[in-house]
Amino acid sequence: MSELDICNLHVNVENRAVLKGVNLTVRQGEVHALMGPNGTGKSTLAYTLMGHPNYKVTEGEVWFKGRNILELEPDQRAHLGVFLAFQYPVAIPGVTVANFLRSALNARRRAANAEDKGMPIPEFRKMLKERMELLKMDHAFAGRYLNEGFSGGEKKRAEVLQMAALQPEIAVMDETDSGLDIDALRIVSEGVNTLRGPHLGVLVITHYQRILNYIRPDFVHIMLDGRIVETGEADLALHLEEHGYDWLREKNGAVMA
Repeated sequence: MSELDICNLHVNVENRAVLKGVNLTVRQGEVHALMGPNGTGKSTLAYTLMGHPNYKVTEGEVWFKGRNILELEPDQRAHLGVFLAFQYPVAIPGVTVANFLRSALNARRRAANAEDKGMPIPEFRKMLKERMELLKMDHAFAGRYLNEGFSGGEKKRAEVLQMAALQPEIAVMDETDSGLDIDALRIVSEGVNTLRGPHLGVLVITHYQRILNYIRPDFVHIMLDGRIVETGEADLALHLEEHGYDWLREKNGAVMA
C-alpha cells in the first residue's frame, strides 16, 4: 500500500519559519486528523505538500512511491496520486465541472502513459454519473461552471466529487469544514465516508472537533508552533475539545506564533 512519509519538514513563509520539523506518515486506508490553533502551520503543511511556490522548504523530505515529491512540480505530484481539497476553492467561469474533471483525469492518464488518448466521452459520462450517484449529487451539478455562484457547501462537495473521479491514493483536506453549516458539513462528510476505504489515505486538517463527529479518524495529531507535539486515537480530539491547548503548551513548552 502507498504511503506519504513526511520527514523532518521545515518550511519558511515570507522568511519566517512556520514548520519546524514535521514528521508524519499517512498510509492508504487510514484517516488522520491534524488539529491545532490558528497560525501553527496546518495549512502551510497542506500547501507545501502540493508545491505552492510561496512556501520554501529549508530542510526535510516528503516521500511517496519511492520519490521525494518536493523535487516535483505540483501537477507531477497530482499525477502520482496526491490530492489537495482546498479550504477556499477557486471559481473557474466558463469551465463546467464535467469538463474540468475530464481534463484532470486525462492529464493523469497521459502522465502514466504518453500514448493514452484519454477516456472516451461515453465512458467518462458513465463514470461521472456513477460517482455522482454514489455521492447522492444531482446530475445537473456537472453542467455548472466550476465553483461559480456555488455556496460554501457546494464548493466542498465539488472537491469531494473530484476525489471520487480522480481516485487519488492520498488526499489532504485543508479545513474542509470551514464556512459550512451543520447540514452542509454532514453532507460533505457523508461523501468523504463513502469514498473511505483501503485504497484512500486521508489527512483531514481542522480546528474543531465537529467534523470528526462525522469523519471518525484512525489517528489524531496536534500541531503547536510548527511541530506535531501529540498523537493519539480519535478520543484525543474529544480531550482537546474539552481541555483546550493549554495542557499541551505546558507539556511541550511550545510558544505560539
